[in-house]
Amino acid sequence: QVQLVESGGGLVQAGGSLRLSCAAAGRTFSNYAMGWFRQAPGKERDFVAAITESGGTTYYADFVKGRFTISRDNAKNTVYLQMNSLKPEDTAVYYCGASGAPASSIRRYDYWGQGTQVTVSS
Repeated sequence: QVQLVESGGGLVQAGGSLRLSCAAAGRTFSNYAMGWFRQAPGKERDFVAAITESGGTTYYADFVKGRFTISRDNAKNTVYLQMNSLKPEDTAVYYCGASGAPASSIRRYDYWGQGTQVTVSS
C-alpha cells in the first residue's frame, strides 16, 4: 500500500502561483512513477503531468505546458506541482497518483490521494 496526501491548494487570483505537494508513505516511493490529475465539478478526472521514478523525465498535458512543472524529491518521498500563470479554468480538485510507469490514463494508477482544492479567481 502507498498512502498519498496532497497539500498546498487554495484560492489565488488569475496570474498567480501555487505549489502543490504530495507526500507518500508506505512502500518505496522511488519505485513509483507519479502523476497529477485534476477534476472540475461535473467533469472527468484529467491528466495534468507525470514524472518517472527517478525524476529524469516529465510529461505534461498540452494545456499546462510552460506554466506547470512537476518534480519530485525521493529523499523526502514527495512529488510537487509548481503552477504558475494560473487561469480561472485551472480551478479543480487536484489529485496525485502512484503508478508502475508514467501514464496519462487514470487506469494506470494504483494509488490516489484525497485531493486538494485549487480555486483561481478572475
